[in-house]
Amino acid sequence: MTYFLGLTGGIASGKSTASQFFKSKGIPVIDADVIAREAMETDQPAFRDVVDSFGTSILTDEGNLDRKALGQLIFNDEAKRKKLNAIVQEDIRQRINRQKKDFSEKDTPLVILDIPLLFEADYEDEVNAVMVVYVDRETQIKRLMSRDDISEEDAVKRIDAQYPIEEKAEKADVVINNNYSIKETQNQLADWIITNGFQAKDINVI
Repeated sequence: MTYFLGLTGGIASGKSTASQFFKSKGIPVIDADVIAREAMETDQPAFRDVVDSFGTSILTDEGNLDRKALGQLIFNDEAKRKKLNAIVQEDIRQRINRQKKDFSEKDTPLVILDIPLLFEADYEDEVNAVMVVYVDRETQIKRLMSRDDISEEDAVKRIDAQYPIEEKAEKADVVINNNYSIKETQNQLADWIITNGFQAKDINVI
């Protein structure tokens, strides 16, 4: 039986660090962001629906999706954000479920579902456990400002536009504290893998 671990967090919380660690240890990761990008290719139905709903201002000169423009459009408008999610989430869910089925049929021991909107899109019941990568608010703001080269005001707006990471941590089965070094975060992930009896590549070399 395949064990599906849901992995989530907040913007600039370090979820990608955790996802990369699992991948580096040979553990399969179903990445919802990658799937979302596939769903938004220009020849896909979801892409056409999004353009019909939000207009051509979200496109590049070449006619591809301008993710930055779309992000700016929805970050400050909850109604538009919900509309976008309604368009793409069902498509993404179907793609995720197809990959889950493939791994289950192969009896893959452990598979990570890397889903930024895990709670918001109600995936809790579709995984065996939920892991949240957590950082405190001050650290989150600083890391987001540095990562995206934006002002503190813009960082706060982006963070506040999301489901609060504190509430995600409260709902989680496992919380990874990413306030400190990458090595400390990796050690927590390695401990979880070992404690739960899963095999991983070079798990003691981190």
